[in-house]
Order: sequence, then structure tokens, then C-alpha cells
Amino acid sequence: MAAPILALTSSLSSLSFSSHVAQNPSVVSFPKSRSVSCGTLTRTPRPIMASASVAPPEALQSADLKKYVKSRLPGGFAAQTIIGTGRRKCAIARVVLQEGTGKIIINYRDAKEYLQGNPLWLQYLKVPLGTLGYESSYDVFVKAHGGGLSGQAQAISLGIARALLKVSEDHRAPLRKEGLLTRDSRVVERKKAGLKKARKAPQFSKR
Repeated sequence: MAAPILALTSSLSSLSFSSHVAQNPSVVSFPKSRSVSCGTLTRTPRPIMASASVAPPEALQSADLKKYVKSRLPGGFAAQTIIGTGRRKCAIARVVLQEGTGKIIINYRDAKEYLQGNPLWLQYLKVPLGTLGYESSYDVFVKAHGGGLSGQAQAISLGIARALLKVSEDHRAPLRKEGLLTRDSRVVERKKAGLKKARKAPQFSKR
């Protein structure tokens, strides 16, 4: 009878409680506390820290640009003197020129951001000013709507060229030579009845 008792006590003494006892013998670690109610286990809710709402930098930049444009154009676009209107396909752009450092702002956004960094569309904007050597002499403010970004970029180019005529009539000859004062009248041809598109016809079967 004494032998089984000695074996039981030795086995109990060999058990390890390292998973429940921390390095400090006076501190005991326990699993996460759970509240028991009606035979179901429910976790105790953790405190949620409320974070202060901060506006994204893009929104702040757009708001700052809007204030900047309104401060530079008192009375709005219609009250300015050096203004030109350009059109291309379904796009219409109103352009205002002011003496500055060469900034181009379209619909209260930077031109590179608005035109998605497309080098061809950005080149359309630079050609009229570059032809006369005014790349860093004027700031360009644009309101554009209708059509796509490609049509708007070409409409802005025509608007800049027409606005430069308000600066001096001597600019007409170099701008006309580069074809920057010609309104491109090409538009999408309308669809016809009985055809799939403007000219594409359904497949013809003789029999």
C-alpha cells in the first residue's frame, strides 16, 4: 500500500507548471478572462480607443488650390481680361492667363495630377506658351468640362493660344504658323440605322 502512494507523490512532484507560472514566482499568468452566462462563454469586450479624424493630404491640397485660384482670380473667370475659350470634340475649356511662374491648374487641381501624368496631353498644354517663349512667364488657370481628358487637353491648348492673342496681336503669326489657332472640327461620326456603328455593317449572307 505504501509503494503506490510513494509512486503517486513522486509523479505529482515531477509535473511542470511553467506554462501557468511566470518567471517571477509571485506572479501567476492566467488565460484571458471570460464571463460565463447561461452556460455560454462570452469574451469580455476590449476598450476601443477613438482616433481623431484627420483629412487626407489630397483633400487639403485641393482645398488650398481652390483658395489660391480664387485669390488670384477675384470675380471669377468671367471677370478676367486675358481669357480664351477652346473646344475639341465634346470638351470645352475656359482659360485665363496671368503673369506668374508657369503653373497650370485645371479644375482646382495640378495639371500633371489632373491629366494623370500623360506626357502627350501635358505636351499639348506647353506647346502654345513654348512657341512664344513664355513657358515660365504666365500662370494658366483652366475650367474644363465635357469629353475626355484627351479632348480637354487639346481644348485647353486652343484656349491658351486664343488667350495669348489678348496679350498681343503680334502673337497671331507664329501661332498660326504652328496651327495652334485652328479649331479641329473632327468629331465622332454618328451611328446609322441598320449598321452596327457609323460604317460597320452586319455580315452579309447571299443565301
